[in-house]
Amino acid sequence: MNATEWKEKLSAIRGSFSVSIAAVPAENPEAIELRYLGRKGELALLLRDLKDIPLEERKPLGALGNAAKQEMEAKLAELKGAAGAAGPVVKADLDLTLPGWPFPKGSLHPLTVTLNRMAECFAKLGFSIAEGPLIEEDYFNFEALNFPPFHPARDMQDTFYVDLKDASGKDMLLRTHTSPVQIRTMKGQEPPVRIISPGRVFRSEAVDASHSFAFHQIEGLYIDKHVSMADLKWTLETFMKDLFGSSAKVRFMPSYFPFVEPGAEVEVSCVFCRGKAEAVRCPVCKGTGWIELLGAGVVHPNVLKACNYDPAKWSGFAFGAGIERFAMLLFGISDMRMLYENDLRVLKQVQQ
Repeated sequence: MNATEWKEKLSAIRGSFSVSIAAVPAENPEAIELRYLGRKGELALLLRDLKDIPLEERKPLGALGNAAKQEMEAKLAELKGAAGAAGPVVKADLDLTLPGWPFPKGSLHPLTVTLNRMAECFAKLGFSIAEGPLIEEDYFNFEALNFPPFHPARDMQDTFYVDLKDASGKDMLLRTHTSPVQIRTMKGQEPPVRIISPGRVFRSEAVDASHSFAFHQIEGLYIDKHVSMADLKWTLETFMKDLFGSSAKVRFMPSYFPFVEPGAEVEVSCVFCRGKAEAVRCPVCKGTGWIELLGAGVVHPNVLKACNYDPAKWSGFAFGAGIERFAMLLFGISDMRMLYENDLRVLKQVQQ
């Protein structure tokens, strides 16, 4: 092969390479690279043929061949970059959005599911959610709720105090109920007020099947003009029927709470024996046919005064319940401690 033939062949290879590049994506970049620049590629073989050309002509021809090689490599790199930006084409019949197998998806905790259901029920009745701090001042936790110092009702809520002082110099504490949220809300806005306040609370109690030193409450408050016990009864009856079904019944038993007057314990008909407690001796309601679930009542005038609400103009009702108690009823859990032990047999009951 002489120098003229070599140049003609190089020109033909460059033309063929340009046609192949223009044919993409009919031909992929890797195939083109292998055809022209691979170990046995057309240009690689042509460069090897330089050994047969006289030495004085070989040097300029080698420069032409290297220039062609660099030009091809640059165009192939550009082509590969464009293909990578477009993303790979997935030809397999595979849904990449599915979770890995055999790893199961997680689920919400029974307490979270219960709280969400209760919140949805009250949202239908126009209640919004309000929240407050876990570490609370004595004023909001007790005094503004008609628990003056040395009031015997404070003994009903054994308390965890913390090494902090409020503005008046009194020890701060872990809140014993979510009622302080109601006080903070009333002090922060004018009536009407219609809120629920869910959250964790703390009391110095021995842990057993129905008690814990840390548990969850949901409390409700409605302040407006001419609110009465009848409004409270209708609200709780509607809530219970929404949560437990239309056959649920509600009754009020007189009780004492410092922040309401009159006050009542609210019981719902047993959702397990359905009113046949005496015949089957239901282990949940102990044969009574009723289960105590809430405390409620008409907001005490002293509480309204503490929040600068005129008791002659405004009235309202309040209620509170333990979320754990509702979760135990909804999911058939007999021991409150099971909700905190991370037992998958319990948690899987409420997989969504």
